Amino acid sequence: MVTNAANDAASMKAYKPRYIEEKLFINGEFVPSISGRKFDVYNPTTEELAASVYEANADDVDLAVQAAQNAFPAWSALSAADRIGYLDRLADAIEANADELAYLEAITMGKPYIDDFSIKLSVRNLRYFSGKALDVVGDSSLNTRDFVNITLRQPYGVCGGITPWNVPLLMLINKLGPALATGNTLVLKSSEKSPLSSLVVGRLAQEIGLPKGVLNILSGYGRPCGEAIAKHMSIRKLSFTGSVAAGRAIKKAAAESNLKKVTLELGGKSPLIIFGDADLAKAVPAATASILLNSGQSCVASSRIYVHESVSTEFMELMKKAMAELLPAGDPLLPGSRRGPQVDKAQFDRVVSFLDYARDNQLEIPVGGGRQGTTGYFVEATMIANAPENSRVMKEEIFGPVVCVNTFADEAEALQRANDTEFGLYASVFTKDISRALRVAKVLEAGSVGINCSSPTMAVDMPFGGWKQSGDGRELSKYCNDYWTELKSVYIAL
Repeated sequence: MVTNAANDAASMKAYKPRYIEEKLFINGEFVPSISGRKFDVYNPTTEELAASVYEANADDVDLAVQAAQNAFPAWSALSAADRIGYLDRLADAIEANADELAYLEAITMGKPYIDDFSIKLSVRNLRYFSGKALDVVGDSSLNTRDFVNITLRQPYGVCGGITPWNVPLLMLINKLGPALATGNTLVLKSSEKSPLSSLVVGRLAQEIGLPKGVLNILSGYGRPCGEAIAKHMSIRKLSFTGSVAAGRAIKKAAAESNLKKVTLELGGKSPLIIFGDADLAKAVPAATASILLNSGQSCVASSRIYVHESVSTEFMELMKKAMAELLPAGDPLLPGSRRGPQVDKAQFDRVVSFLDYARDNQLEIPVGGGRQGTTGYFVEATMIANAPENSRVMKEEIFGPVVCVNTFADEAEALQRANDTEFGLYASVFTKDISRALRVAKVLEAGSVGINCSSPTMAVDMPFGGWKQSGDGRELSKYCNDYWTELKSVYIAL
């Protein structure tokens, strides 16, 4: 479905590349898969074929790993300044090709083409990671008599990365950047739902002269491609972003192979607590944007809102109005579209199944609750009110534009309910009482907490990751170097 605003601007066309890459990027070259097999990628707005891409299997993984192994000695021996030079040039190339990348993410993932925030974040983050190459340093100790002892931080060697479909380029950069900056080489699998922008990065790596084999990009499914990466005996570290179920399978595969180090950034069911003294003029837009950004397909989305009973009626009315007005869904290639469709039919059907559950269980649905239009995988912005805490909509990650709003009477009750989940990725609180804000932030069981702001508020110099089943390890910030390097102690007798 296309909104009226988008229809009015239909004459304004988005950039369209002359050629869409379909091959695998191995050892600095684009090559077909060994099997010759392809898979189709569909445009979620039109439901039409967007591209057919070569599918990597275990044999292709072996080729990519061998290329990465061959490249590792020379790449890891480069000075930090040399690695910075390559990564900075790659960031410049991504920035120069932002229109192409935004177009490809629009026709595969459904992300709005105009002013694509994730492309800009990708460039910013890569430049940040580039500079962290200078921070790969150890420590020293004089605490042992007649010894000078030091620690060294050194790259693992060949590393693996598996990225999700919801923010393809940004997730690739958040793995590529620190992996290469710290001296590792990388074999990365993109999601089969949105592989096209990742392949552009391979082309740009060619253009800037990145040494062959340092970066290898494979398109394929979790099985066999992702599984082969997780089990590969020559991959020493793996970083995965995706679902809890897939993360559990990857850890199991890693444990059953070579016990490779694994970092995980998984799902969320993020709570947002709004106290009676909250500034609703700020809280309502923040809550609405959080759940509708990227069509709700965000692991940090504030999908559970707890509002103090003293302001619940006012908040509900304001948010219902905001959800009706903000981010209208439409063709992501057209101006005026601030929210696109769900990524594909499988995800669309999953979101709709939660809406069916809500209706079947006679839950209150003040806003939305169904499909939008007849073509494309569009879901109405939806609010579910006063759902039982043990219901599916409160316990499971929906990953769509669906928010649950419940009320609470006191702080202890709000915190108990907010923490009553196996997820712990992001949490938020709105209040004018700074003591309460800090007290609540301390108790919330989440890797990131927003005070008088909500997701996706983050900073590249702050660590990002989850508690409980939302993850293991951290991305971003100075801490990311720790997760891409091994620590070695060296004892020097005088």
